[in-house]
Order: sequence, then structure tokens, then C-alpha cells
Amino acid sequence: MTKEQIDRINQLARKAKQSGLSVEEKEEQQALRAQYIQSIRADLRQTLDHVSIVDETGAQQKLKRRKPLN
Repeated sequence: MTKEQIDRINQLARKAKQSGLSVEEKEEQQALRAQYIQSIRADLRQTLDHVSIVDETGAQQKLKRRKPLN
């Protein structure tokens, strides 16, 4: 997600508080928020893919991927 997209999300949020949004702006806001959430989830998955657990004996074990709850 680019800085311009994040700035646009913030701009739409401020406008929604002040004067409200048109239908097109609401749709744009929802699409940008969905992209943002998707980006955050991908970053978190990537971080967790590189995490290892170290037990008491010092052995490293990679985290296993779980099935989504949905």
C-alpha cells in the first residue's frame, strides 16, 4: 500500500466526519480500507513465517500455519 493511498484513506475519513461522503467516495473508502487490511494481514503473515520458537533445550522450531477460523 502506497503512502498516497493511506493519505487518501485519511482524507476521506476527515471529510466523512466534517461534511459526509458521496456514494462514490464511500465506495472508494471501503475499497481502500479493504486493501489496507489485506496489506496488514500479508505483512503479519510474512513476519510470522520467519518466527521460530526456542524451547528450554535450545532447539528451534518454526511456527506452523493454522487453518483460518472463517
